[in-house]
Formats: sequence, structure tokens, C-alpha cells
Amino acid sequence: MPGYKGHLAGGLFFAVMGLVGATLLGWLTVAPIIAAGLTGFCLMGALFPDVDTDSKGQKLFYMVFAAVDLGLIVREQYVWAAWLGLLAMLPAMGSHRGWTHTWWAMLVVPLPIVLIPAFVGGIETVRGFVPFYLAFCAGYFSHLLLDGEFR
Repeated sequence: MPGYKGHLAGGLFFAVMGLVGATLLGWLTVAPIIAAGLTGFCLMGALFPDVDTDSKGQKLFYMVFAAVDLGLIVREQYVWAAWLGLLAMLPAMGSHRGWTHTWWAMLVVPLPIVLIPAFVGGIETVRGFVPFYLAFCAGYFSHLLLDGEFR
């Protein structure tokens, strides 16, 4: 099983192939900053399944969680900061290679990427966030694939 560098490489591969494929098929035309954001979401998805154990991937993932949480607090979005804090603790409640290494978690964990915009801005805002949901799922899939979860 690869370490965090292997999972980041797998996530980067899936991100690049996804962006190239979606662009060639005409499904997606994005600015470079959006492409970078989609790649970032894919890399975060590639790291997420290992946040339930002490690892470099866990440290990187929680650094991002902490930065986002701090941003929410600074903007006085305390309810969202509290929800993020609660969700960030969930992986610690399972064992390593437990629920975070399942196909259903790959689909459920990133749901807030589309559900929060739907709740805040209405269902019409969801369309712009679907590529980010799919990018996270693709990164998550790359992790599970590299760990041999689909044998």
C-alpha cells in the first residue's frame, strides 16, 4: 500500500486525466484557477481515507481543515465552524481501514460540497459545485484503488 506520496501521485494522475478528459469531451471548460481548485479537491480526496490514522496525509488534511475552520471563525460563521469541527472528528471514531475505506464513504463524505451550497444558495447553485464533488470522489477512488479495495 502506498504512503501519502503515492496517494498524492494517484490523486494527481486522476485529476489530470479527469480535467483532460472532461475538456476533450466538451463537458468542462475552466479557468486555470478553477482547474487548480479541482486538482486540490482531488488531492484532498486522495488523502482523506487515511485521516483515521497518524500519518503525513492526516497532518496535511487537518492543516487544511484547521485553516478553513479558522477562516469561518474569523468571518463569524460559528455554526459552520462547529459543523466542520464535528465532521472533522468523525474519522477518529472508527478503526483504520474501517468506514473511511468503503465505496459508500467515497460518495457520502464529499456530499457537503454540494449540500451546503444547496442549503445556503438554493438548488440552482449546486451545478457549479458538482465538478468539485466529482473531483473529491475521483481522488477518493484513486486512494481506494491503490489500497486494493476493489479486488
